[in-house]
Amino acid sequence: MTSPRAGSPIASNKGRARPRLVLASASERRRDLLAQIGIVPDRICAAEIDERPHKGERPRACALRLAEEKARAVAARLPLDPPWLVLAGDTIVAVGRRILPKAETRAEAGMCLSLLSGRSHHVHSALACLSHDGRLALRCVDSRVRFKVLDRAEREALLAAGDWAGKAGGYALQGRAAGVVTHLSGSYSAVVGLPLAEATALLAGMGWRAPDGEAAP
Repeated sequence: MTSPRAGSPIASNKGRARPRLVLASASERRRDLLAQIGIVPDRICAAEIDERPHKGERPRACALRLAEEKARAVAARLPLDPPWLVLAGDTIVAVGRRILPKAETRAEAGMCLSLLSGRSHHVHSALACLSHDGRLALRCVDSRVRFKVLDRAEREALLAAGDWAGKAGGYALQGRAAGVVTHLSGSYSAVVGLPLAEATALLAGMGWRAPDGEAAP
């Protein structure tokens, strides 16, 4: 039997070409999360889309739409051969039906912290997996997080840490904000940026296997 050429799709233990996995994200935390469970994308492509919510759009629906749009935006730039799977994700933090921004300024992060202080909020972490032949699978994990009541010093410390930049809701659970969370129900990895159990199941359902021929852990 001839071994696959360098650069060619890796054959699975069932004799089928393993699709190349493309992560539609420039987020280091998403790459790190996948690496924790042994999933290393073959390629990483940032998705350039308008991430603003539509008027009246519900938070969960917004997360699912944005994840799908990211997957499709990256897929449009890929060749059909070799076969590929695009994995994209989006995280929305909401207080009630109010969608909080992905904080870009200290003022935005401060506004988010004011809204989150002493309250529960929802984190909707959506996944989209799109194949080269047009198959699409979507998942969304809904988690609930509660912050303690933040005094001025705590708020300033969170802002000074700077790890809020670009984060949905203006905080990073894996950073300084871990010290102000009093309750979390749902998925820790989803709140950080990518629901790992669901990502594993989604990829397996779309036929992706790890390079060693075994299913992703």
